[in-house]
Amino acid sequence: MSARLFARLLGAALLLGAICGFIPQLLVSGATIHPLSLDTPHDQLFSLFPVNPLDNIVHAGLGLWGLFASRSHRLATRFARWMGGILLALTFGGFVPAFGDVLPLYGNDIWLHALLALTAAYFGWVHRSAPDLALTRPDNVSPDQPPLS
Repeated sequence: MSARLFARLLGAALLLGAICGFIPQLLVSGATIHPLSLDTPHDQLFSLFPVNPLDNIVHAGLGLWGLFASRSHRLATRFARWMGGILLALTFGGFVPAFGDVLPLYGNDIWLHALLALTAAYFGWVHRSAPDLALTRPDNVSPDQPPLS
């Protein structure tokens, strides 16, 4: 998988999640999921992920950014690097109770953000795709020849 395909898939998933977060039939009230808990005031998407309108707007913006970034390898790599950092910050933000008032980052969001942060970091810093490999010199070219441009 290339960085461009990763950006396209993550962007589409984030945009789809944002759209689903605005569909009332897909949301379950937080109180009905955890009736004994007082700290789940947000609706739960698919009974798994806490969401609110601001959270959906953030996901939509990041999703559109990913779809735009998938147009070129350089933009997709930059998107993956930034998303790795953003998602890592959201992962740690899930452990700070004060953030729950603005963005619902608790519960299943913590492990989802952590998994996506690791994946984004891989495509941003580790993964080498075809455009990067095309800049290397083929084995049958002598070292005296200038590189291909």
